Amino acid sequence: MTNKAEPALDQVLLKPLVAAALTEDLGRRGDVTSQATIPADMQAQLQIKARQAGVICGMDLARLAFVLIDAQIEFVATVSDGESVDADTVLATVRGNARHLLTAERTALNFMTHLSGIATATRQIVDSVADYPAQITCTRKTIPGLRIVQKYAVRCGGGRNHRLGLDDAILIKDNHIAIAGDITTAIQQAQAFAGHLIPIEVEVDNLAQLALALEAGVSLVLLDNMPPDILTQAVAMCKGRAKTEASGGITPENVQAAAKTGVDFIAMGYLTHSTTALDIGLDFSA
Repeated sequence: MTNKAEPALDQVLLKPLVAAALTEDLGRRGDVTSQATIPADMQAQLQIKARQAGVICGMDLARLAFVLIDAQIEFVATVSDGESVDADTVLATVRGNARHLLTAERTALNFMTHLSGIATATRQIVDSVADYPAQITCTRKTIPGLRIVQKYAVRCGGGRNHRLGLDDAILIKDNHIAIAGDITTAIQQAQAFAGHLIPIEVEVDNLAQLALALEAGVSLVLLDNMPPDILTQAVAMCKGRAKTEASGGITPENVQAAAKTGVDFIAMGYLTHSTTALDIGLDFSA
């Protein structure tokens, strides 16, 4: 299955990430192994292959890893981000200076394996709750510096993004409530600040807090760490008054139980902090 193509991220966003990764890898002397073992003018062709089935993400990042090392390298992609592939599928062919191909190899594969792992896990979870109205979203629990591409990978897998950053929306969490004094005060202060363009979401831990949040009036409630029976009651309380989002410790093993409660969204930090990389390799083609 291939989802509708996710618009590619702008190269302006991607180049600094790839350049930083290459700089980290090259260190002070560059790729001394390739310099020591490969003639300077040798040409080669290699193939990027999926070694297991999954959803691909990170093709543009892989291409940039090669062309930032050597603009003469030819990178020919045969699949697109968001596409499901079988094991042994050729994802791209790269041709050019052999030293430069090997220098860029690990950076290209690091991006692809990590992001394809996120996209694959997201697709599996989205498919597992397809019979329910809940939509799967990620969180801000991302690797510093990689948030934009990790959240892109979630979208490639068929999920949705929660906030990209602190400036997207107001999300009143437990510490905001504790410092503000109480949940009603926190919501009222947020409403006075927000105006009409910034949505307000509030995190609640129990039904008593939820009742206060609904009375004050919010766009969305984050139902945190609630067991399915309480979550079901919370969804019923919110019907017609606010959108609902389940969060807290949700994994592939319990996501269906959350979806069955009728929540609108299920937020999963798991997608970006606990998924397994997809096995992808770069193979020499004689």
